[in-house]
Amino acid sequence: MSKTKITINSNGSMRVEGDFEIVDKSGNTYDLGGREIIGICRCGLSSNKPFCDGSHNGNFDHEAIAFALPPKK
Repeated sequence: MSKTKITINSNGSMRVEGDFEIVDKSGNTYDLGGREIIGICRCGLSSNKPFCDGSHNGNFDHEAIAFALPPKK
């Protein structure tokens, strides 16, 4: 499997692909059913959080344009 790649989609989810695992705040691993690509909800409207179910369509506005963070303090 390849390294993890996260793509921030405009007006939608974060696409995660590659070699990754997702855990909850207690450290329990989500069963991803063998998926190597998933969408993470950014809008908060999904009924399947933390995963995207498409509820953002027409309800979430964010143009994803890469930028540099300021230096760490």
